[in-house]
Amino acid sequence: MNTTEEPRIVLVAITKHGVAKAVSVAEQLPEATLAITEKFADKIPAISNQLDVLPGKLSANIGPLFDRYDQVVMFISLGAVVRLIAPHLKSKDEDPGVIVIDDAGRFIIPVLSGHVGGANAFAEKLAVLTGGEAVLTTASDVGKTIPVDILGRELGWKVEAPKINITRVSAHVVNEEPVAFVQETGSRDWWTRPTPLPKNIHLFNHFDDVDLSHFKAVLWVTEQEISAEQWRDLDERLVVYRPPAGQH
Repeated sequence: MNTTEEPRIVLVAITKHGVAKAVSVAEQLPEATLAITEKFADKIPAISNQLDVLPGKLSANIGPLFDRYDQVVMFISLGAVVRLIAPHLKSKDEDPGVIVIDDAGRFIIPVLSGHVGGANAFAEKLAVLTGGEAVLTTASDVGKTIPVDILGRELGWKVEAPKINITRVSAHVVNEEPVAFVQETGSRDWWTRPTPLPKNIHLFNHFDDVDLSHFKAVLWVTEQEISAEQWRDLDERLVVYRPPAGQH
């Protein structure tokens, strides 16, 4: 997956109405590539976007699209997209974001890599461009709470924890169990939602102030080295975030 700031975007369409909607979106995203089947190659109006004519069956092109792009936006039915991408799935750390848009542009649905792959955020951007509705199904977005796996990403924070910890702590967060949020460093502008911080998230300035018996999990923003003993004592309940040096 590309980790640069500018994602590589492709808009994929294979039907008359899908192509028309993809062209209208492409005109608002000049950085995006428009990928269509050979049938419609001579029916595309003059646009500034790069055009990629997909040879043969679409299914044979999914692997290369996954390799070349960070956001794959498909103007194709959701069921068809699920079948197309299934053989190519690896992990949320490697898979691109995949988004489905219906032919009318009414619904924008992140299908794959909503958080780590950025599909949720890009779906919301597409909703603004199309006047449609982003249909988010990830629990932290629906519940308007902390996305444990990508918290502080826009601030340059790096998450540090075993994958099992991220899974376990995310469950505690979305299940509204008591969670300690300890911030010893880094920007305080990490809560970007318009809604108040959920009541199950309790803020602390120092780790030593937390009575661990009262909390199911700890989110710790720190420059400190975490000892093996601390990881062991917290047993899948700890996720650590590392802000860039000098961020306060």
